[in-house]
Amino acid sequence: MKARRGFTVVELVFVVVLLITASIIFFVQKSNVQEAAHDQQRKTAVNAMYYSLEEVYYPLHHSYPQTISSSVLPSVDPNLFTDPSGDKFGTSSSDYSYLPTNCSNGACKSYTLRSTMQQEADYIKTSRHS
Repeated sequence: MKARRGFTVVELVFVVVLLITASIIFFVQKSNVQEAAHDQQRKTAVNAMYYSLEEVYYPLHHSYPQTISSSVLPSVDPNLFTDPSGDKFGTSSSDYSYLPTNCSNGACKSYTLRSTMQQEADYIKTSRHS
């Protein structure tokens, strides 16, 4: 009896299908993990802006600004004004938006700070004072 050498076609097809399936699962999970990490970055940025507005800006000015930036909120890391996609705060493609309300002479009474998320609903913070 001759010794069998190599693999059968069925065995090779099975291994290829198994590798393809594992690759698909890996890349889908990797994408989900990246999206979750980006959503967490967005929440961190919005929270930093929110607390700077509430704990630093409002006590000094007794109002909120009409626009926000790293110069208006120097206590916030300037890198947080760029979303995970690389878009700067205030541009139309940015994941972040700031909507001041009841403004007069550059001073506003309230605002809504929002971030568009990938895996969940928009993350929204509103002013404490109105």
